[in-house]
Amino acid sequence: QLQASGGGLVQPGGSLRLSCTTSGFSLAWTAIGWFRQAPGKEREEVSCISGGGVTTYADSVKGRSTISKDSVKATVYLQMNNLKPEDTAVYYCATKSGTNCSRSPRSWGQGTLVTVSS
Repeated sequence: QLQASGGGLVQPGGSLRLSCTTSGFSLAWTAIGWFRQAPGKEREEVSCISGGGVTTYADSVKGRSTISKDSVKATVYLQMNNLKPEDTAVYYCATKSGTNCSRSPRSWGQGTLVTVSS
């Protein structure tokens, strides 16, 4: 199971840390992706961390976001800085169907809304 949290209203230039709390599987063997879906747009993958800790980022968030995981807490984090209005979206975390980020998403958590507005 997956549960995302940490969304909210933030001003442009601000920061948020999203959390994805997991249970029932090992983060050492499962890649976790963060995805987002803005109104009227398709869902896109913004970041992923593999079982081995290799990270990937979409160009839209690269340099502004950091994905990490705490295996003891079974939680994956997405730290987002210098947020822009175009980052407004519902953010989801999902397991990948394997250890690598190249795999397809398999199980989804509920989303958490991030709104960037002044």
